[in-house]
Amino acid sequence: MDKKVVATNRKAFHDFEILEKYEAGLVLAGYEVKSIRQGHVNLTDGFVYFNDGEAFLENVNISPYAQQSTHVSEYEPRRKRKILLHKNEILRLFARTREKGLSLVPLEIFFSPKGHAKVVLGLAKGKRTIDKRETLRRRETEREMQKELKGRRT
Repeated sequence: MDKKVVATNRKAFHDFEILEKYEAGLVLAGYEVKSIRQGHVNLTDGFVYFNDGEAFLENVNISPYAQQSTHVSEYEPRRKRKILLHKNEILRLFARTREKGLSLVPLEIFFSPKGHAKVVLGLAKGKRTIDKRETLRRRETEREMQKELKGRRT
């Protein structure tokens, strides 16, 4: 599958432990799609909530499209956007997010080969500060080991 990743939420991988990933569609306006294609999207503070059996993506910033017509009044960059999932997926995710400490966060936005904007959602468990430090420490030691192994090969 040849997908074109537009934006990733690197902070989510730092702040959360990702347990499962889900791919879903988004309901967007035409000018939002054009803005996403230009890469003007920020997923950092985004989250998913459920209302009346539907899933919504909240607090994701899609900047206004520069060549947007002036007749579109009062554009809200952080408006809620509907997520397109099957009913059974919504029910299962709703039940999982009711568990203590689990939430649903956007990990990346990409365009499918057909040209549809999609979002990868992660079922996440929040990391404590100690866990974050441990992850950074482990990453640093792996980096040093790779550097040392690279030095020995030459």
